[in-house]
Amino acid sequence: MSTVSKNKFRDKISTIDEKGNRSWIYVKKVRGKFFKYRTILSWFLIAFLVLAPFVKVKGHQFLMFNVLERRFNIFGFPFWPQDFHLFVISMIIAVIFVAFFTVAFGRLFCGWVCPQTIFLEMVFRKIEYWIEGDKGAQIRLDKEPWHFEKIRKKLSKWMLFFVISFFVANIFLAYLIGGDKLIETITDNPKSHMETLFSLLIFTALFYFVFAWFREQVCIIACPYGRLQGVLLDDKSIVVAYDYKRGEKEAGRGKYKKNEDRIASGKGDCIDCFQCVHVCPTGIDIRNGTQLECVNCTACIDACDEMMTHVGLPNGLIRYTSELEISKNEPFRFTNRMKGYSVVLTLLFAVFFAMLVSRNSVEANLLRLPGQLYQRMDNNIISNVFTYKIINKTMEDIENVHFKLSSGEGIIKEVTGKPIHVSGNSLQQGTLFIQLKESKLQDEKTKLKIDVYSGNKKIETTSTTFMGPRRFH
Repeated sequence: MSTVSKNKFRDKISTIDEKGNRSWIYVKKVRGKFFKYRTILSWFLIAFLVLAPFVKVKGHQFLMFNVLERRFNIFGFPFWPQDFHLFVISMIIAVIFVAFFTVAFGRLFCGWVCPQTIFLEMVFRKIEYWIEGDKGAQIRLDKEPWHFEKIRKKLSKWMLFFVISFFVANIFLAYLIGGDKLIETITDNPKSHMETLFSLLIFTALFYFVFAWFREQVCIIACPYGRLQGVLLDDKSIVVAYDYKRGEKEAGRGKYKKNEDRIASGKGDCIDCFQCVHVCPTGIDIRNGTQLECVNCTACIDACDEMMTHVGLPNGLIRYTSELEISKNEPFRFTNRMKGYSVVLTLLFAVFFAMLVSRNSVEANLLRLPGQLYQRMDNNIISNVFTYKIINKTMEDIENVHFKLSSGEGIIKEVTGKPIHVSGNSLQQGTLFIQLKESKLQDEKTKLKIDVYSGNKKIETTSTTFMGPRRFH
């Protein structure tokens, strides 16, 4: 390699030209074993994404991330603001799992499961192929001056992109506000839901921008996960890699020539056809080694295997493998690093499930009304005003809710005097008085234990602090 080429080798990302401008990536159609598997998995995940906000488990939405009200449903389990610690632990588990998975299998998530890749490759790119044709046809169309056929194709593509972006925006909004509320909003008068409509248009514009123009830049520039590869991957990680020992050999790469004895010539199995580059959605040459742009989508594997079959050479020149396996023929092993991640994950899962199992389906909190001191009443009775919150995490209504002191020595009065009713999956709050004899107070502040009943059934126990007169010793 010359000094000039050495200096230019990988000195810029694949989507930027020598002048620093955006270099548009035209991707050739992919076909092959891995692409077939990815297509099946992608349509399953798209169906899951579309249906999850509308599927219910015991009355709870299967998946919901209501950030505004801080209410989350994960696999049918409701999480309220009071369960935020559980949500935090679940997010920590997710991050560590992604790190562990990356250490073992590289950026497999990006190529097979990431919504960005799935929608771009399996939906928007397919529409582009349908309207504008394969890579060569797209390049020729973009170079042509504007004429009726070009305008028709471009407008058709952009309109379809907008419609699908609007549909995807509705689905994502269902995760935020709930599937039922989204359906109610859609079927109701749009003038009554202008804020929701405005949010939809923002989401639609964002998705349209990403899938119509920004595209692979999300993976290369915006997504931090690609940068994590530098600290998480090592020579033992399984990634999509080019077998340079087999591909280069002694004489390097060389174009395929019919009836040529490549073993005698010393040439490697790589015939320099550039098919792996033409199908790459981020425009890289996998033969340059592991790069941050690579999303492990396997398109290069399918393209290379197809060419190897045509020229009568063994498949697997580009494959899932590790750097160590290519250089030293060492098979994949479960390393100490992976064992460490596994231990941490096991402990976190144990803590999470223990906290999840011990979590009450009904939660009650009593807080003394801010700024209110105690009141002295007749017969040496001291009274405090409290606000209560009862959270019903089930879908069943709770009737005739009332409070009792565990000691039994005192009176609790609800301000309205009416039985408390807590609807399913909701919060009920109000005000009550607690009255105690002064002789029963231990000090200026007395800890009280309070039982919460529904009829004759105790459903929760909570505690609070009762304020009384200061005692002088």
